[in-house]
Amino acid sequence: MLRTLSKKTILRESLNTVLIVLGVFSAGLGLKGFLLSSHFIDGGVTGISMLLSHVLGIPLALLILLINLPFIALAYRQIGIMFAIKSTLTIAGLSLCLTFVQYPDVTPDKLLTAVFGGFFIGAGIGLAIRGGAVLDGTDIVALLISKNSNLLKVGDVILLMNLLIFAAAAFFLGIESALYSILTYLAASKTVDFLIHGIEEYTAVIIVSEKSDEIRESIVRVLNRGVTVYKGRGGKTGKDMHILYCVVTRLEIGNVKNAATEIDESSFILVHPLSDVVGGIIKKPALH
Repeated sequence: MLRTLSKKTILRESLNTVLIVLGVFSAGLGLKGFLLSSHFIDGGVTGISMLLSHVLGIPLALLILLINLPFIALAYRQIGIMFAIKSTLTIAGLSLCLTFVQYPDVTPDKLLTAVFGGFFIGAGIGLAIRGGAVLDGTDIVALLISKNSNLLKVGDVILLMNLLIFAAAAFFLGIESALYSILTYLAASKTVDFLIHGIEEYTAVIIVSEKSDEIRESIVRVLNRGVTVYKGRGGKTGKDMHILYCVVTRLEIGNVKNAATEIDESSFILVHPLSDVVGGIIKKPALH
């Protein structure tokens, strides 16, 4: 058992290492191959480093390492030593990559630079997160601030930080560069979301129908998905009925809707995204 567990651990950590290395080189390509030559920046700690590098003339590789390290030190208390070590090595790897790896200047087109620069940076951040590390300390900062504030959530903190960063970019780099930088940030954030959640991002589906038993049987038998049944009552009709609640991937939403409407065209269906799912019939890919 211990030998099998050890092999699984080695395999898992080897995969995480590959993801982190790919993430480092991808982020390096986004920065040196696209953004730096056009004076565009990203959001978060990376964006702060790029802006300070432009204004002060300090090498970007050094700033990325120095600005991120205090946040990694804080994360050591909140998350753990392995996360802190992995993240430190990952950020140091990015600094070395920016210093020694020669990337070509891919395109002078500003729109392509903003979109694909953001894509490769986002891919780097997402792959690093999948490998159990971070390339940017923004999320750590936001989490720590939100824990000590009853008014601000993590998303609010990230938004406020980036508003300040892009306002500073507009002042030092010009309005046009700031606008392209916002496009870069949007491309990066969407890429990160896709790499973390992928096509298996989970969605909750609530179905209200007088034929709920038939719909439940169809979902369980055909889709092999678990269904939770709530007892409910129509607010207008006063009739007792069962309310179905199931969790599926985005690719399966259409199948669940079709299963419900084929049995009851008048069924009421509510769909909303979920931030996380653990256990049950659904098997969510783990982030280590």
